[in-house]
Amino acid sequence: MSHQNLLHDSADELGPIRVFDDGQYRILSFAEGDEQSRIRLSTPHILQHEYTQAMMLPLLFTEPKRVCILGLGGGTLLHALHHAVPAIHITAVELRQEVMDAAEMYFKLPRNKRITLEVDNAIEHMAKGLPKKVDVLMTDLYNTDGMDRNVLQASFIAHCANNIKEDGWLALNCWVNDKNNNELTEIIKKHFNDIRALDTGSGNWVIIAGKRVNTDNAKELKSKAQKLSHTLGFSLTKWLSRLTEL
Repeated sequence: MSHQNLLHDSADELGPIRVFDDGQYRILSFAEGDEQSRIRLSTPHILQHEYTQAMMLPLLFTEPKRVCILGLGGGTLLHALHHAVPAIHITAVELRQEVMDAAEMYFKLPRNKRITLEVDNAIEHMAKGLPKKVDVLMTDLYNTDGMDRNVLQASFIAHCANNIKEDGWLALNCWVNDKNNNELTEIIKKHFNDIRALDTGSGNWVIIAGKRVNTDNAKELKSKAQKLSHTLGFSLTKWLSRLTEL
């Protein structure tokens, strides 16, 4: 990132928070060489990281009215959902106040009465319960040391399931090292009936889990993915083709 301008450099008790800009892209970083979030300044709603694109797959299985995102970062998932789904209600939960401040200041975060930003520990937030259950819950909990391992715990998955509607979906971003984590798979199977996953090829293992089994055939899903791709600004079909049942 040495070729980029440093726009913001601060730290809290959990580590550094830096924002870089090269005139075309803006990047949020929590560690040297790390990209927590990336936006193209001209089109901030188009997701740049592979795993975030893959996390949009639940849109093939449900038309969400209410979504919760655990881990705001630079707000890229919020951007994409706000652009793609009219009248959607989005709640984003971020542990670090300074990260939320940076997202609002540097990442063109959309704001309206249907968007709620909360500073809280996401693990505890799920345990307490959301005011209203959601159609889609997305978890992207990473810090300076990498993925928050609490997301793999049985209690967290149970609390997530409790906050999702009976026809809702969970999108869980993990490291690819968890690809063969049979214990995690069994935990998820206790609460969800349609479980699919994909290796993004960029070090991430994204799990998509639904409370109800989706019965759309491959042709129907591909047609939906092609339509959504135009709205999202990237190929969702690419990620659908990699999605396999667990």
